[in-house]
Formats: sequence, structure tokens, C-alpha cells
Amino acid sequence: MALHVRGVVLPDEAVRDLWLVGDRVTCQPVAGAQTVADGGFILPGLVDAHCHIGIARGPAPVTSLEQARALALTDRDAGVLAIRDAGSPFPYPSFDHDPELPRLVRAGRHIAPVKRYLRDLGVEVTAEELCAEVIRQAAAGTGWIKLVGDWIDRAVGDLAPAWDTAIMAEAVATAHTAGAKVAAHVFAEESVAALVRAGVDSVEHGTGLSPDDLDEMARRGTALVPTMINIETFGEIAALGEAKFPTYAAHMRAMHARFPSVVAAANEAGIPIYVGTDAGGGIDHGLVAREMLLLHNKAGMSAEAVVRSGSWGAREWLGLGGLVEGGLADLVVYDTDPRRDLRVLLSPRRIVLRGRVVR
Repeated sequence: MALHVRGVVLPDEAVRDLWLVGDRVTCQPVAGAQTVADGGFILPGLVDAHCHIGIARGPAPVTSLEQARALALTDRDAGVLAIRDAGSPFPYPSFDHDPELPRLVRAGRHIAPVKRYLRDLGVEVTAEELCAEVIRQAAAGTGWIKLVGDWIDRAVGDLAPAWDTAIMAEAVATAHTAGAKVAAHVFAEESVAALVRAGVDSVEHGTGLSPDDLDEMARRGTALVPTMINIETFGEIAALGEAKFPTYAAHMRAMHARFPSVVAAANEAGIPIYVGTDAGGGIDHGLVAREMLLLHNKAGMSAEAVVRSGSWGAREWLGLGGLVEGGLADLVVYDTDPRRDLRVLLSPRRIVLRGRVVR
């Protein structure tokens, strides 16, 4: 049965009627359509652009499709109707067209340095093996790979690049040749500078970004997914490592303290910023609205910019589009305008995914 919704369709200002026929939107009236929302503000489905439905709280890999499915449903019920899964140790290509689950853009497994990443989560490779693994993971994902650009090096007691910067640049070029974009996990200054200049497509976290790095990202159009809710845990991470690695602990605290100003500067520079929670591991699923509130309250992004970064802007970035004629039938309805008060994002009134009411 066709569905009908009426309300202010963001980012427009006017009240409009939309009809949902199967998985598509039309602005042409459909006789007999069931009205499922009348009034309020209609937003293209939210996006979590850095999420791991293959990782449970812990962190630990999920062990079954049922467990991964439950995590995806938690995100969906928060209004997230599209996920860029930024690395999963558990494969689930069967979810790509599951009508109950958010639309997925997958990055294969994390590609990580040997014995310098979270156990069991990534494929750990030497520099000599890196580019071959990039090709394998490009084939395993759906348009992205996830490169771990840095992690703690216990020999030096601090964060350090995962591999030689020239090798990482070669890996980025290899991914692009294989038709995949590169999402780079990166915290520290040296590694983020190298990866930005290597041409990664998105910087994940990016706590060590300098003004020069931001200028380069703006020039290249490189995206930033800051995962501020994840960076909020840096104090706890520093405390855990302080006894053995005091330099690392101090570094993590310093990056945490300056990060809101980094994100604010990125926004002012016109860098595309997208909402991502890093759900899985240390962050629960379903917290996309909290991430959006942090971008507004801590980094000073306007509410409208935040909503764009977590909805229609992110959907366009991932190739999913908005609520236009022939567009995908994903939408969330809110009682009031989230651009005026982001807290309404915590309480969606209606969620429609793939043309079906799910809440």
C-alpha cells in the first residue's frame, strides 16, 4: 500500500505532501494512500557515517548475524536509516538489501598494523602486505576501505603512524585504483598530516589536525567525521594507560582538550563534516542524536549545519539522496523543527524506512 505524509519537508521551509510508493518518493497524489503522518517536520533519514554493527560493546566482534542485526535495529530505532559501517570483523553482506535494516555502505575489515591495534578487530598486515590487503578489502566492502592510520607504539610510548607514510600513500592510491574510497582512522598530528596529503577521502576522528591540514582538506574536499562522542572518552583511555605510558596519556588529554576548537575551525574552513558516533566497542549504538548535540554545543556548529551533516548532506555524500521525486523513501518525522532545537532528535514521532513504517 502507498503511504502519504504531510509536513514541512526539510531542508525546504514549505509544508508539502509526499507519497511513498514502494521504496520511492513521489510528489504526485496517489489514490487510496494511507496517511501515516500529518503535521510536524519531515527529515530525510538520519545517517551514522561512522558505525560498527559488527562490533558489540566491549569491544568484541559480534558472533552471529542475529547480534549484528540487533545492533542495526537499535540504530534504526533512533532514526538512523543509513549507516556507513567503518569496518567490521564480522561479515554480513546479506544485510545489504534487508528491508528492516538501515541502508548500508560497508568498508570491509579494518586494515591495521601488526600487534598495534585492538585484538581480533582488524586484519593486521606488514608494510609489504598492505597494498594487497587494500585490494582484498576493497572487494569485500561496498565502495570504502578502512585504514588504521595510527595507534599506540609501545616502543616509543605514544601514538605513531601505523606504517611509513610513503607506504600509506601508496595504499590510498591502490584503493582508489580499485574503485574504493578511504576512511582513515587517525588521531595524532604526524599521521593525520600524512594521510590528508595522501588523499584519503575522509578523516575519522582527526584530533591532531593542524590549521595547515585543515587548509589542505578544504582544498581537496576531504571530509571529516569527528566522532565527538568517542573523543569524550579520551580521559578514561588516558587514565588506563598513564602508569605505563605517561607521554601517551598526556598526549590523549591534550588532543581531547583542543578538539572542539579543531572541529569548529574545520566547519569555518568549509570542510564537509558528517555525523558519526563510532558505535561499537566503547560507544553504545543508537546515540546519533547525542553526537549531533555535541557538534552544536561543544564545537559551535549551527543547528542547521548539524542537521544537514547528519541527514540530507550525509545522504548525498553517500549517494543516497533526499526526499525528492524518485528519491528513496526514508524519512523521520519530528514534532518540532530540529534546526531550532536539536533535542527533538531524541524523540522521533514516526520512522519510515524503504517505504514501510517501522515506528
